[in-house]
Amino acid sequence: MKKAAVTLVQAIASFSILATALPLLTFEAWYVRVFDYPRLQLLFIALVTFLLYLWLGTRHRKRDKLLLVGLPIAVIYQAINIYPYTFFAQEQVKQASGQGTELSIMVSNVFMKNEAYGKLIALTQDRNPDVLLLLETDSVWQKAIEPATQKYPYRIEIPLSNTYGMHLYSKLPLRQKKVNYLLDKDIPSIKTYVKLRNGIWVELHAVHPKPPAPAESANTKKRDAEIVMVGKDVADSEYPVVVAGDFNDVAWSRSTELFQEVSGLLDPRIGRGLYNTFNANYLLLRWPLDHVFHSDHFKLIHLERLHDIESDHFPIYIKLSFAPENKYEQQEPKADEDTAKEAAETIQEGKEEAQED
Repeated sequence: MKKAAVTLVQAIASFSILATALPLLTFEAWYVRVFDYPRLQLLFIALVTFLLYLWLGTRHRKRDKLLLVGLPIAVIYQAINIYPYTFFAQEQVKQASGQGTELSIMVSNVFMKNEAYGKLIALTQDRNPDVLLLLETDSVWQKAIEPATQKYPYRIEIPLSNTYGMHLYSKLPLRQKKVNYLLDKDIPSIKTYVKLRNGIWVELHAVHPKPPAPAESANTKKRDAEIVMVGKDVADSEYPVVVAGDFNDVAWSRSTELFQEVSGLLDPRIGRGLYNTFNANYLLLRWPLDHVFHSDHFKLIHLERLHDIESDHFPIYIKLSFAPENKYEQQEPKADEDTAKEAAETIQEGKEEAQED
């Protein structure tokens, strides 16, 4: 019985170490990049198997010694990745104090086959965001949620049946409403400008690239390139900036870090929590895929993962305070000397992959 338990622990321990090491490789294949996602889960698995190893007392063979060294390394490495998204880390976005012009945004990947329209309608009416960004929306969803969206006079509607539809609704004026197809002819993104109540225009991007999965994309080249292309687009913007959407990428991956370095945008979750939005159906398999990044013109009033709407994603809600007089109080992500080169290579690889498809 003990021998079987030891064998099982060895197998699980080996998997946790391998899954920790794989993302360190410079491979974009989906079966490598997918291990960017479950950092917290892998930390837990490595920690538990390490403690079981100590309890079982099997530490004499060379294999056991290797695992007993590898498991703490895996725990430490995963903890380093997760640490910024805990309450112990310093907040990247400061909490707003005093009066400022507010901008509230709700982002929801609705899951196209979901028919619980009433839950999203009720949630939208309850939160009443200035900007509502819906993803995976088709013409059926567009019609079904009219009770909630009819009060939004400004809109960009892209109903698609391929699960990459996108609908942007705003109570605030929009201008230069541009729909881009950066690398795929059927994967849209939005670039527009929203006018705050104080008259200031904010550059707003909405994105939803394909995830790394066998049924979607064999690798992450186009996803990574699209994210970085948006980051490069906003880097020199003369306006305050917000980028929101389902990145199909976790906050701690190298591609999202590169996006932040290139764009200089802030992540309000850092120092506050994970805010896992996917997968709503599995409690133990969740990670943050839906993001809202913004320039340092803004401080945070409120950030919240909202309740289940029978999608595989939880909606996320954010309320920002426009406070340009406090600009530079928050430390922007900094690019190192290799950032520009890495960004250019990422974009080029994505374009080459798009040409091959």
